[in-house]
Amino acid sequence: MPRSLIVEADGGSRGNPGPAAYGAVVRDAVTGVVLAELAGYLGEVSNNVAEYRGAIAGLEHAYEVDPEANVEMRLDSKLVVEQMSGRWQIKHPDMRDLARRARDVYPPGHVTYTWVPRSQNALADRLVNEMIDTALGGGSTHILRLDGMPQEDALAEDVVGSIDVERTRAVAEEQATSGKPVNVMVGWADLAAPTHTLLVRHGATELSLEKRFSGRGGFDAPLAPIGEEQAAAAAAELAERGDIQRIISSPLLRTRQTAQAISDALGLPIEIEQDFAECAFGEWDSHTFIEVRDRWPVELEEWLASTDVAPPGGESFRQCQERVLRARDRVVARYPGERLLIVAHVTPIKVLVGDAVGAPLTSLYRMELPPCSLTSLAWFPDGHSSMFSFAEAAHLRDVVTPRGV
Repeated sequence: MPRSLIVEADGGSRGNPGPAAYGAVVRDAVTGVVLAELAGYLGEVSNNVAEYRGAIAGLEHAYEVDPEANVEMRLDSKLVVEQMSGRWQIKHPDMRDLARRARDVYPPGHVTYTWVPRSQNALADRLVNEMIDTALGGGSTHILRLDGMPQEDALAEDVVGSIDVERTRAVAEEQATSGKPVNVMVGWADLAAPTHTLLVRHGATELSLEKRFSGRGGFDAPLAPIGEEQAAAAAAELAERGDIQRIISSPLLRTRQTAQAISDALGLPIEIEQDFAECAFGEWDSHTFIEVRDRWPVELEEWLASTDVAPPGGESFRQCQERVLRARDRVVARYPGERLLIVAHVTPIKVLVGDAVGAPLTSLYRMELPPCSLTSLAWFPDGHSSMFSFAEAAHLRDVVTPRGV
């Protein structure tokens, strides 16, 4: 019986076109064991080219593992999946060449293509960002890890041991034939120590009290007096918990002021992460929803209908999601296994929650986050994630908070 492999692939470009890389993960389909992680820097190319290159690299490594295997290719690129499945035409000549290269790796009938949401392609996505960051920093332009270890580390097996893939496959197959479930819930298996992120929305500003759009690039509003009270209440709660190791903040004034109150209580410095800033609302900034509806009725309707549509002069929720997840990947990679406090905004926190629980981006329309509420998420090294709490606000019970801000 032919072996089954899973290839998870992704590609990304910062600027589209811009500095780009691909990432790919090869897994045993029965056990889920990662056989290889690989990535490569591509210079300045488009997202679509990078995504195709990720698929090709993953398939080529899978072929090295087993040239007779049946391969399920998983990507979060609808374009590549639909084109390689034959449902969409490939009009661009460069894309046709890349598609031909992908098809030529295995004989016909050995590869199927499956679209997955970005949250289920997290490891490949992280490899892309790791590769771009490394290359732009003057480091290597390729990554290859076999069984989770760098290829050049010949002594790694002696130090940490290795996974007996064949034995693991045999156990999994035995479980499958006996009717016993193979999958387990997060927290029931040893997934290694996660990085915990406690997310704090900033305190209220005058703009939020008046229900006005307030994003990145607009008026950098300070905390209102009640926002300062909320920040003090959050700081007292966090000081009592006492398990935070680092404070990371959006660069905007209201988050920095909230973070400072917490910093004073915990005695920890503040690190600034630019990509945790609020979504940019462009020309709508400082306007109420009613004002926007009256002045930009068509644009507002289009924006509400699609997370890919940006306000005039602003950014879409999809663009915001991409940079927030890049920031998440950076801090998780920088501080593995630590407990981080991230002071941010409504949209970035909702994006992180949705990604952690595998919800579509449109789920952000169905979440409510009070100012200075606390949300706890964990990010495991193998790409799993879990939510422990959402919008905790008991510590604000003595602060008179206007409803809905």
